[in-house]
Amino acid sequence: MSKNTDPHNNSSSKVPSSTNKQAIGVFKKNQQKNVSVQHIFNAIIAKDTTSLSRGITLIESTQQTHFKKAQQLIEKCLPYTNNSIRIGITGVPGVGKSTFIEALGNVLIEQGKKVAVLAVDPSSTISKGSILGDKTRMESLVRSPKAFIRPSPSGNSLGGVAQKTRESIILCEAAGYDVIIIETVGVGQSETAVHSMVDFFLLLKLAGAGDELQGIKRGIIEMADAIVINKADGDNLNRAKEAKNQFRKALHLYPLAESSWSPEVMVCSALKNTGIQEIWKLIQKYLEVTHKNGFFEENRKQQNKFWLVQTIEEQLKTSFYNHPAIQSELDSQIELVLQHKITPFAAARYLLNLSKKS
Repeated sequence: MSKNTDPHNNSSSKVPSSTNKQAIGVFKKNQQKNVSVQHIFNAIIAKDTTSLSRGITLIESTQQTHFKKAQQLIEKCLPYTNNSIRIGITGVPGVGKSTFIEALGNVLIEQGKKVAVLAVDPSSTISKGSILGDKTRMESLVRSPKAFIRPSPSGNSLGGVAQKTRESIILCEAAGYDVIIIETVGVGQSETAVHSMVDFFLLLKLAGAGDELQGIKRGIIEMADAIVINKADGDNLNRAKEAKNQFRKALHLYPLAESSWSPEVMVCSALKNTGIQEIWKLIQKYLEVTHKNGFFEENRKQQNKFWLVQTIEEQLKTSFYNHPAIQSELDSQIELVLQHKITPFAAARYLLNLSKKS
């Protein structure tokens, strides 16, 4: 009998069976799980966005097994950091943050810069889920090879930033991004967290929203390096100009900031792409002033100090609640408090002492 030479009947054919496809899928999945920290690091500094996303996923992971790898990756990336401009953008929902960021990002890319956007979406306190829809709201920017957009859930963190945003900045800088934009949730929580990780803090406002006079109150406006009235187009243009004048008058009530920079108020229409170039020029002017007077470098040092303390507090809290003795005693102490048999302060003192003894 002659040998069958039909390649389709050859058992060594390259067309895999369904079983083989499944095996290949499992193999690839295991390969991804076993990717070394060194491999991810090498790919990040080689500007591979897939590995950058993988690295951020690693540091955002709450699994204890990933913590050590995440710290190793961050340490490897540290020598490649501090080479970007970090911009924080906040504002109430509906102010047009995503549209504004897309317009600003496109302007920067036209100037040859690489832009990373770390967008934070609010997490549900009930389901713990997040929509993470910022990529769909930045349709043109997401298509640019010079842009990287990473949405992350805010989780339980305050300030409208994800717990690992600070570490994500380090990875983005190592990947060679010139400008890193952090978009906050902007739901009225303390914005100290995002303010303490950026070089320039921009507050977006709306005209005709009934909050123009909030400019005379201390708080988030006091932290802003610039206030921008967005959606200044059509019938809203005159209202935007009026709001600009009101904010300018209000800012005169504040003392000069440590940076020796007087915050400016501008108007723009992110939708119509007007005023965006002027805002970028303002940011460059701020950077020139703060580099010259030494505030830029001092601010970065103070930010590192702040995040050292924050990290210690976070690690102490995590260590406390993951302690076996605390996990076994916490519910019983809560029950005693609810039954008014012990005060919350006494229960806390008992648990803290238990943690120290253990």
